[in-house]
Amino acid sequence: MNEIFSGSFTQQEPLSEAAIAAALAVMRHGRLHRYNVEPGELGEAALLEQEFAAQMGARYCLAVASGGYALATAMRAVGVTAGDAVLTNAFTLAPVPGAIASLGAKPVFVDVTEDLVIDLDDLAAKAGQARVLMLSHMRGHLCDMDRLMQICDAAGITVIEDCAHTMGASWNGVASGRHGAIGCYSCQTYKHVNSGEGGLLITDDEDIAARAIMLSGSYMLFERHLAAPDPAVFDRIKYDTPNISGRMDNLRAAILRPQLTDLATQVERWNTRYRCIEAGLQNTPGLQVIHRPEAEVYVGSSIQFLLLDWAADKVQDVIRRCGARGVELKWFGGAEPVAFTSRYDSWRYASQQNLPQSDRILAGIVDMRVPLTFSLEDCALIARIIRAETSAVFQSK
Repeated sequence: MNEIFSGSFTQQEPLSEAAIAAALAVMRHGRLHRYNVEPGELGEAALLEQEFAAQMGARYCLAVASGGYALATAMRAVGVTAGDAVLTNAFTLAPVPGAIASLGAKPVFVDVTEDLVIDLDDLAAKAGQARVLMLSHMRGHLCDMDRLMQICDAAGITVIEDCAHTMGASWNGVASGRHGAIGCYSCQTYKHVNSGEGGLLITDDEDIAARAIMLSGSYMLFERHLAAPDPAVFDRIKYDTPNISGRMDNLRAAILRPQLTDLATQVERWNTRYRCIEAGLQNTPGLQVIHRPEAEVYVGSSIQFLLLDWAADKVQDVIRRCGARGVELKWFGGAEPVAFTSRYDSWRYASQQNLPQSDRILAGIVDMRVPLTFSLEDCALIARIIRAETSAVFQSK
């Protein structure tokens, strides 16, 4: 009799008692707006920024309404305007090119490799086409960040890191988000800390930080930020930087602060589950496990594998068969965007590009969430189901 998995791929763990208590304290006093504080009160959003900056080793931090808002703010803060070209990954999610398009800028897509990272040879070839790279560490896969920065520094390209899937990850001991000029993070429910929606932006550049704070809607109350530049820096930009309000509120900040203190523990819990599934998928006929470099410390909150060069109907058969046994897989090879999957040719606000290498790889990417609600027994069962159904379809090819 076939085994069936009965768990949920979308159910998160409950918030900790510390996060619940912090939220209740904010709700009881009612000062949810980040600038609504009593004399001498620091405010949850300001404290969150101070603590996350310290945790990441950054000089400045800004808490905002979403990860996508952080991306758009980062680009505005480095001077991206309508008509500018911005390099970004061909393998990413819609909010990344969407943030570029929201400024009237033009995404220029860079190929993906079989390791699901940006193709550095293609990046080097396209380096002269733009002065900004919006680098998406898509699904938590880090490229060789040392080589990437060499390419970008030599070409005068400013790097903005989209770390929505890599909060807690690192490359060669450097935290994700600390290689480029700006690191942007998401606090949406399916990310590594959960406030429903929310985002964080870090930088060491005082002008970028000041512009980002003004853009977020500081109402000249920038002195209430604890991880901000000196007030004199704001004097240079405060009259010329528009207010595009997207602040984080004190309630979400209160929920996040305890979660950040637990981040390292959560990362190890994710990675234990990831390694269990990965081990169960090794040497499955026709299935390619993604290589993880030694220099990379990853966060296994999702797992991907390749059914490379399979016919589309056979990939769909694997997904259907696994779904019938309770295992929810996503595919990046579909002609139409579905839920949290889409690909560069889905985004018709971007100029269409011919990327046959990326087309081949995207057609084989299968993706699965790894919630912390899964036990290790669940993970082993899921791997057995994927292995069995993939093998069965492969043998019928």
